[in-house]
Amino acid sequence: MVAPATPRPTPSRILPRASHYSHFQPAAVGLASDRAAATVSSRRRRNFVFVVNPSGANGRTGKQWKQLLPHLRTRFADQCDICECLTSAPFDAIDITREAIKDGADAVIAVGGDGTLHEVVNGLFCKGSPVHALDRGPDHSTALGLIPLGTGSDFARTFGWTNDPHEAMDRIVRGVKSKLDIGMMEGPDGNRHYFVNVADIHLSAKAGYFSSMYKRFGNLCYVFGALRAFWGHSNQDLRIKVNGGEWRTIPKVTALCIGNAKYFGGGMKITPTADPFGGDLEVVILQDFKWYDFLLKLHRLYGGTHLSVTGVSSIRVQSIEVAEKEVRADIFVQSDGEHFGFLPTKFSVLPGAVDFFC
Repeated sequence: MVAPATPRPTPSRILPRASHYSHFQPAAVGLASDRAAATVSSRRRRNFVFVVNPSGANGRTGKQWKQLLPHLRTRFADQCDICECLTSAPFDAIDITREAIKDGADAVIAVGGDGTLHEVVNGLFCKGSPVHALDRGPDHSTALGLIPLGTGSDFARTFGWTNDPHEAMDRIVRGVKSKLDIGMMEGPDGNRHYFVNVADIHLSAKAGYFSSMYKRFGNLCYVFGALRAFWGHSNQDLRIKVNGGEWRTIPKVTALCIGNAKYFGGGMKITPTADPFGGDLEVVILQDFKWYDFLLKLHRLYGGTHLSVTGVSSIRVQSIEVAEKEVRADIFVQSDGEHFGFLPTKFSVLPGAVDFFC
């Protein structure tokens, strides 16, 4: 089956700084007055920006956030000023994050599922480089946080976290941070894109693309996406180059997954030994799988015990380039459950790129 000519997502625009906060000002919590006070205070209060996708999980994220916000204000009252920014369109979270960092935010907290976190992570960078505060000096850095709400919270599963927002608040209040690795990917156009969880190629990426059309069904969207992806699927020979070495051919690839963390697809432990603080990526390759192989081995894929299954291999890399052996331009690529485009693509790791509340 020839894949639909799906366009690569276009780079998000950067909102002018003046219009950005005027647009989100109704949701801000005393930000302007708090900043004015901070300039005359010897003890500077921190600014935390919470980026919320209110339409996530069919609107449940917005409802949960409204209930959570009073508790959030109470918990953080003695520690920092909070700014609430609600997204209303794709790529909003990227723009919000970039502007918040430029304005000197001490932390940006993603509130929602893996899609919101993915956009916030991409907002930490611009034109291939980290975004920096304009007037806070070279030593200032903006930390990343997560309050997992929404349809998919696969990244949170790597740490054994639940979707309990109060537990997430406790983590942020404690203030314990670790240096988090970030995955980077480059397509044929040379533009850089970032992922924090799992990037994947071919069948799983195609299933992820189609599952996004069924988000209204909750986690069943992954089942519907997989069924549609299997229709007309054929395994393909792919070429890979590991850590800048020689190209070699991997025959009959069903899916190739690059994990900074462990889970994707609604709880499937696809890269079970990945460590987002380890400085490398785990690559898991599934070869010559038929539809019935997934049915028979699904429990092993979800349990993370599939590395010993016939047709499954795993390697650890700092970088990997993946291309088609015969160019068809229809091999899907996605990252963190979001459609990226098609092969060829290069993946690499940025070790310890971000301070992360954990």
